Amino acid sequence: MFDIGFAELLLIGVVGLLVIGPEQLPGAVRTTLAWVNRFRRSFDQIRTEVRRELHNDEILQNLKTESEALEQQIKAGSTSIEQGVQSLTQLATDTTDHPDPVTPPTGEPDHSVDDSNKTAGSA
Repeated sequence: MFDIGFAELLLIGVVGLLVIGPEQLPGAVRTTLAWVNRFRRSFDQIRTEVRRELHNDEILQNLKTESEALEQQIKAGSTSIEQGVQSLTQLATDTTDHPDPVTPPTGEPDHSVDDSNKTAGSA
């Protein structure tokens, strides 16, 4: 982490022994290690929280992309449905404007129906 070798640690220990003294050196080391451990835990928590937030941002971005794609599909589907409704409406208006010449215009019943089923059923 800090690239401190044995020589550097020995130098820090000798300076600490001279400055603090042999009686208070173990307490100072314990206090220093406690602060270092707190710092590491805090750093790990921050790192975990940042990773979680980045993961959440990634998930939100994926959801946004999927929702945009779904919205485009819905728009395309609704456009095709609207076109179908318009074509059916146009077809309906065309058929009401121009009646079919096959149907009799006087309202008389159509006698061209095949009566073969009636004779087959009575036999």
